[in-house]
Amino acid sequence: MPLFKIISLNSYTQVFIWKITETFDELFQNVVLRDDSRARLEGMKSESHQKGFLSVRRLLMEAGYTDFDLYYDNFGKPHLREPASGKAEAGSGKWEVGSDIHLPSAIFQLPSSSPKHISISHSHNFSVITISDEIIGIDIEMLKPKTLKIAPRFMDIFHLENLSEENQLIKATVIWGIKEAVFKIKNEIGISFKDHIFEQDFSLENKKCTVELRFKTKVEYFDAVFDCIENYVFVCAFNSVPFGLASGEKK
Repeated sequence: MPLFKIISLNSYTQVFIWKITETFDELFQNVVLRDDSRARLEGMKSESHQKGFLSVRRLLMEAGYTDFDLYYDNFGKPHLREPASGKAEAGSGKWEVGSDIHLPSAIFQLPSSSPKHISISHSHNFSVITISDEIIGIDIEMLKPKTLKIAPRFMDIFHLENLSEENQLIKATVIWGIKEAVFKIKNEIGISFKDHIFEQDFSLENKKCTVELRFKTKVEYFDAVFDCIENYVFVCAFNSVPFGLASGEKK
């Protein structure tokens, strides 16, 4: 299957989704890889990971980039080499899964001359990338019972009170995705999902959430939006307001 969907979260943030139905050979024949990317691909033991890797490169092509425009820093965080200008705008579709969701108006839009930011995620049969003028984290997760079983290890279980078992699984998966997305923005050693990333109470119907990261005496705030795609949960997180001091800290 080709490109599954393009979602415009706002005028400067697009999400590209690929549903992987192709064979490895079908994906491989349609991408051009750098030598180091080819070596990385050949070193992957799982065909699922290989197909995820290749489908991400197909998504880059849909967005007007190639594997040669993508690089990773020393912490494994992806970046794009090219500035925002000079790349073709890809797609103009709006969010079409469930109810409309919109990013908070307080999100600051960078000048058009600033580099585009990218975040990447892959889970089983889906790969996603998001490209934005704003630093962003993205995560996609399959709904799996194991996530609910381990929920006390990464979240406050009060979020699951008074929900059906089905909605408990969805909400636990959303919260895992929120924490993953925030971690991808910060990407700092020592951040604990349960001890440092806190979600304000939210409902699944609202498809959005406010998040705090309390780490190294600082507090940073994030806005997250989410929805379901088939039996997967998709989450995007953005910085919301400037960080401040944690409780009890002095300037």
